[in-house]
Amino acid sequence: MLSSPDLSFSRTLPLIVFNRLGELLQQMAQAVGSAALILTEAVLARIRIPVEWQKQRFTLVVSEQFSALLLGNIEAAEEESRGTDKEEIPFDSLNASLTFNSEAIAVFVSKLRNLFESNSYIYQNIAQYQQVLSPNDATLQTKFTLLLLEYLLPFVNKEVQTPRISIPLEGSSCQAVEDALTKQIAQERLLNQVTTQIRKSLDLPVIMDMAITQVREFLALDRLVIYKFVSSPVKNQNTSLNCQDSPPSVVNAQFIKQDCQQYGGCVVYESLATDSISSVLNYQEEDWLTRNSRCWEKYHQGFILAVDDVEKTYAFEDCLLNFLRKSKINAKLAAPIIFEDKLWGLLIAHQCNTPRNWTESEKSLLSSIAEQLAIAIHQSELMGSLREATRTLTQEKQTLEQRVIERTMALREALLAAEAASRLRSEFLATISHELLTPLTYVIGMSSTLLRWPLGELSQRQRDYLQTIHDSGEHLLEMINDILDLSQIEAGKTVLNISEFSLVKSAENILDSLLEKATSEKVTLKLDLQINPTYDLFNADSGRIEQILWNLLANAIKFTPEGGSVTLRLWVEDNTAIFQIEDTGIGIPEEKLPLLFEKFQQLDTPYHRRYEGTGVGLALTKQLVELHRGRIEVESTVGIGSIFTVWIPKQLK
Repeated sequence: MLSSPDLSFSRTLPLIVFNRLGELLQQMAQAVGSAALILTEAVLARIRIPVEWQKQRFTLVVSEQFSALLLGNIEAAEEESRGTDKEEIPFDSLNASLTFNSEAIAVFVSKLRNLFESNSYIYQNIAQYQQVLSPNDATLQTKFTLLLLEYLLPFVNKEVQTPRISIPLEGSSCQAVEDALTKQIAQERLLNQVTTQIRKSLDLPVIMDMAITQVREFLALDRLVIYKFVSSPVKNQNTSLNCQDSPPSVVNAQFIKQDCQQYGGCVVYESLATDSISSVLNYQEEDWLTRNSRCWEKYHQGFILAVDDVEKTYAFEDCLLNFLRKSKINAKLAAPIIFEDKLWGLLIAHQCNTPRNWTESEKSLLSSIAEQLAIAIHQSELMGSLREATRTLTQEKQTLEQRVIERTMALREALLAAEAASRLRSEFLATISHELLTPLTYVIGMSSTLLRWPLGELSQRQRDYLQTIHDSGEHLLEMINDILDLSQIEAGKTVLNISEFSLVKSAENILDSLLEKATSEKVTLKLDLQINPTYDLFNADSGRIEQILWNLLANAIKFTPEGGSVTLRLWVEDNTAIFQIEDTGIGIPEEKLPLLFEKFQQLDTPYHRRYEGTGVGLALTKQLVELHRGRIEVESTVGIGSIFTVWIPKQLK
């Protein structure tokens, strides 16, 4: 019955028997030769598998002459055993089936191949072996039958009972529970130690070294490393792993990149059990890191890689296996280090001398330690950013302080230079003005004397010339006096002569002095007194007040067309005299208002001058107002007129 190549059978077997059958198949595959493909469920360790595959165990042999499939399902065995006597249920048993049928094997291989669809390299390799499936050679089938009989004979012999593993007795069960609790407590204590160290220290290297040393000792590992991903290549003396006709691979012993593409990074921390175990510190991969591969996404989502036996898991990749053998890695367990949705690196455990079945508690512990290390890394990066920000702020503060000092010194020097230049200008103007006054007095005085001569001694033409000379001298004298006053004020040499005077009389005097000028310009002068007689007496420099009013009224008359009017309005509020000069003149454009009180500024262009003047009058007026601690404002509309308002507070004697 066993000689038929299409033989298949199914029954519940203890795990120890199932494993022995798998070893027999592997021995048979080795007898066939190197062309045979041997796969176990270990090859699925590095991929996410469907639920129906998670409780399956299998040994698959595929070659041209001999193929077999041993398949076991733990879940099915559990369902089959329900309702039976507990003491008769084998411990760790599974529902097993063994088949040599090429079609059944082909169906299984096809399902297995589809699990690796994202990895084109493994997918193609499985597909190639699927094509060589054919009925088994009768000689090889017979040879395996003999091996199987040799194994089964002891179990049919009455003297040797079929090995069964019964459910432990109550006492041993309690001991197992106690051992599990003790181990759980020890793991919690270790995790607490790592957490406490992270809270106490901000030194990341110290935390890393302490954590991996304690975890390695607790789990009895040969090597525990931390692999850090980087965004650019890391230069060191280690060589890269390059194999032709192989998929992209990582160049370090910690993270073998089977079907991933172009990661980058290196081992930054490691802890070794003994000096005889080789170091992989600073091992790195050859290519730059990309975030588009499936491997990156799996780790980014929290995938934990558990490889019990690299020989079985990496059966398709001879290049990687050779590298792992060279680094003496027989089993490995990798947990991602993630914080702020960023995959920083991997915490990787190595068993160097023998394969190792990683338990769920070991996977959970390594994952928890990786989470705590992520907290430490995040904490360190935050402190680093804070230190860098503090250092940057300190540098910027120092730079800013230095710039402020330099700017202050430059401004002080510029201010001193400006004050010196202003003082020199004022002194120059004062000197020139004094020098001009003497000859100008002679011009005005002598022309005035000649004008008083009898008409018979001078012709009318001569008298007109003398009048022009006299009027020009008077105008020049006004300008010189204005410039002299302005220079005296800017030089700080002007002192107000405070006295009590009548605001009404001063206003009337000013209007009387300008009446002739207004009449000649055909402009009407008006006086609008809105003052309470009680407040008529006022303390200020009456001469300067009249000078302010005269300048403003004369300016209003000059820019008011024939037939227009100029009104002086006067009232007192809160010990402040308010003078308002309103005209119906040409007005001032809004964009030129800021230039109105600047020295030597004329609002009409120098090439089309319609109005005489030097631009000193309003500048002097503003200086005189401010000398009284007052203010002056203007409102103007082009074509309608302007309103100048002056506020003069009552002065103390």
